[in-house]
Amino acid sequence: MMCPMNDTTLFKKRLTEELSLVERELKSVGQKNPSNPSDWVARPEAGEASPADPNDLADKFESLATDEGIVGALEVRWSTIKRALKKIEEGTYGVCEISGENIETERLDANPAARTCIAHVGEEEGLPA
Repeated sequence: MMCPMNDTTLFKKRLTEELSLVERELKSVGQKNPSNPSDWVARPEAGEASPADPNDLADKFESLATDEGIVGALEVRWSTIKRALKKIEEGTYGVCEISGENIETERLDANPAARTCIAHVGEEEGLPA
């Protein structure tokens, strides 16, 4: 199905700006996985934990665990934005991945990376990455 949007320029601009923001946030807590460049991993905190201070070591592990959660959420958003930009290039942007129907303009205005129409919004998280 062809893109229902006559002009995707505004959506592409918004998605590109959001992608830059998400990438900056990802770089602040993570780094690209050297063995898989489309994957991000939390970056361990700089500095060494003192082996004599278990509290220091526990704090570093807690910080890494928190950053892993942040990286995970940002990585999902990063992938979703990249997918939307690819759809713009392919001419399939704005089409619900479940029903094949056009995604409502108000939904795309609220979330330019939306993968489904309003009727299927609850099923979006179940779609393959």
